[in-house]
Amino acid sequence: MIEGVQLKVCGLTSLVDAEFADACGADYLGFILHPTSPRHVSLAQYRAMAGRLPARHKIAVAVEPKAEELSEMRDAGFDRFQVHFRHDLPIASIEAWSAAVGPRSLWLAPKLPPKVDVPETWHPLCGAILLDTYDPELFGGTGRTGDWAKFSRHRKAHPRRTWILSGGLKPENIGEALDESGARFVDVNSGIESAPGVKDHARLKAFVAAVHASVRH
Repeated sequence: MIEGVQLKVCGLTSLVDAEFADACGADYLGFILHPTSPRHVSLAQYRAMAGRLPARHKIAVAVEPKAEELSEMRDAGFDRFQVHFRHDLPIASIEAWSAAVGPRSLWLAPKLPPKVDVPETWHPLCGAILLDTYDPELFGGTGRTGDWAKFSRHRKAHPRRTWILSGGLKPENIGEALDESGARFVDVNSGIESAPGVKDHARLKAFVAAVHASVRH
């Protein structure tokens, strides 16, 4: 945790980057299991490195998985499960994910169109809700900033929920993002990379320094 702000570094593909994220104070290490992602890590690859990863929470990132796939991820040693999905998916699917890993371990990452809010019926089914930049085609990973005012509105309406801010965050804008959104949990990925899946250590250090500076000012 950095000045009261929880940090998830996502899209990790190597032990070197995971260890550096740990050294910088990341609370959560994210691994994308979606096959079409340029940062894709297979379960076999994750298992091969799992025993040498830092003792931080490990997050499996998936897109509309089957419940049995989540169970496989749980058995591989992941602590939390960040599921990206279409906002109009039947709630039975969300209920199945929640049952597979437990509500506390499920993080919902809905693809919300601009005028759509998070339904309150989802709240008891998950431990956190991640709001990313909306794209009609992509499930996250756009590299563009999201609607910080919308995030702030959700956070204020449901202050006891865990809200995670994602989408286009980088050293140059994280201070503004924290100020405008009120976020106390952020997810960074492409904004600290030199190439997809390759973290730029200087940019990650700059990101952490910007969080420190924003909270202290």
